[in-house]
Amino acid sequence: MRGETVAIIPARGGSKGVPRKNTLRVGGIPLVARAVRAAHEAPAIDRVVVTTDDDEIAEIAERWGAEIVRRPGPLADDAARSEDAVLHAVGVLAERGVRIDVIAFLQATSPFIPSRALAEAVCRVRSGSADSVFAARESYEFCWVDDGGEARAVGHDRDHRPRRQDRDPRFVETGAFYVFRADGFRASRHRFFGRTSIAPVPAPFAIEIDTIGELDAARALAPLADADRADPIDVDAVVTDFDGVHTDDTAAVDEYGEEHVRVSRSDGMGVRMLREAGIPVLILSTERNHVVARRAEKLGVDVLHGQGDKRAALEAWAGRRGIAPTNIAYVGNDVNDLGCLEAVGWPIVVPGSHPLATAAARLVLSRRGGHGAVRELAERVLAARITPTEGTR
Repeated sequence: MRGETVAIIPARGGSKGVPRKNTLRVGGIPLVARAVRAAHEAPAIDRVVVTTDDDEIAEIAERWGAEIVRRPGPLADDAARSEDAVLHAVGVLAERGVRIDVIAFLQATSPFIPSRALAEAVCRVRSGSADSVFAARESYEFCWVDDGGEARAVGHDRDHRPRRQDRDPRFVETGAFYVFRADGFRASRHRFFGRTSIAPVPAPFAIEIDTIGELDAARALAPLADADRADPIDVDAVVTDFDGVHTDDTAAVDEYGEEHVRVSRSDGMGVRMLREAGIPVLILSTERNHVVARRAEKLGVDVLHGQGDKRAALEAWAGRRGIAPTNIAYVGNDVNDLGCLEAVGWPIVVPGSHPLATAAARLVLSRRGGHGAVRELAERVLAARITPTEGTR
């Protein structure tokens, strides 16, 4: 009987370089969830497993559709090898009756794992053309080492500098994934054995996060890496900021000091569509302004304005409604929205938002605040309820 292809993602809780690294978000999604999603989107993979010692990581991974293997403490410290964690997971799965032919070992520290390249690597191992395959980026770099204060060329002649087009590429291991035969891995206890082959992956997104600087770089790259995605926004509630989302973030002040803002009728229809579909909507604003209250009253939705701690207000509202924050879409545009963006499952911003807000977002809408942004979100939320989808939120 044919065995399964199983993706195994080791994700321990005790990272020291970047504390709680595997739970941190890139493109609005925790790193461990990004790895789970990449594995689910590779059609050659039958089962996705996360091996962890951490309750929060396990909860996130399960929510995104992974099976959990609890890793013992000695296999989750700084000295533990990833191979040992994978071997332990294989043993636990065997006890659960899972027969494995091929293992895809993914690292959550690589936020942009290309599912197509992963699937192709699995097919190469399954077909017998390779025993192990690993992700690598193509490189034409000239490498040097500092040898006692003197630079020494590695892999090239310093006196001969051929043009890029005249050089053969080298390949740099990215750490994104390793695919190998299960029997060979059990025998060698190592990710490389037998006929080892390279799976080229796009260099611009071949980043591995081990430092805060690399985390910041990944967050900056995420809008580009995820730009072509059209994930269904399957949520139970929508919460929006007001200024800069329902408006264009400008205000006119009359001779009496009263502020006047422009709103979009299209957005109003979007809110109405959500209400008619039974999806709760909340307008949440830092400013205490009668304009906010009047607009919410006209739209027939909940409003909380004059809120110094917007995240606490959102979570309290969600608690009263019995809605998990992970099942909420929040739309903001500025730094006072960061707490809410970090709390929800679908953090969203409008174009032109503050860079920190954009870095925290899972989605940047195409329409600007006050010009149909809320309508765009409403249509995507409603589309997720109409079209059956597989997978998780």
